[in-house]
Amino acid sequence: MPTRAWFHIKGLADRLVALVALPILAIPMLVVAFLVRRDSPGPALFRQQRAGHAGVPFTAYKFRTMRVDECDGNSSVIKAQTIDDDERITRLGRSLRRMRIDELPQLINVLKGEMSLIGPRPEPKVLTDWYEQELPFYRLRHVVKPGISGWAQVNQGHVNGIDQAQVKLHYDFYYIKYFSPWLDLIILFRTISTMLGRKGAR
Repeated sequence: MPTRAWFHIKGLADRLVALVALPILAIPMLVVAFLVRRDSPGPALFRQQRAGHAGVPFTAYKFRTMRVDECDGNSSVIKAQTIDDDERITRLGRSLRRMRIDELPQLINVLKGEMSLIGPRPEPKVLTDWYEQELPFYRLRHVVKPGISGWAQVNQGHVNGIDQAQVKLHYDFYYIKYFSPWLDLIILFRTISTMLGRKGAR
């Protein structure tokens, strides 16, 4: 189980980084928001209910990467999952996903204390409910805050379906078992490498 001391220190460090990063990234994020609005009709931000620490739902923010009539990931398991070459994704959205730029608004969630920079990726609430029925001990992944990037993301990438979710769960349990600043640093550096290589996103 994660140590209480590092859990709280990590939470303070996350908020401090988000507090510094958001003003620096404000103008680039406004430019991305403008491009999203220009690329396809609809809002720049996509809001989705996701499972957070202790399973408590929260609203996660991302730049919208799908057509507005196709991006309701709150209503069904099918809509909450994406596949290779998903036709619902916009032209700009595909680039934002490859470079992970669509995740930047989640710094707001980090500042609010709902997410961490590093941790198990928060799944849509509708998917979480499904996985909890199908995968034993799935709820244990919620003992730490969800993160913008995580051990599963740098090792496995995007998942789709129960079998891949099972593998992802093992990576999440590994992260929880070895919860430490050193593992977070490894994930951070591998996330940067993944972003530069544009791997693992859909």
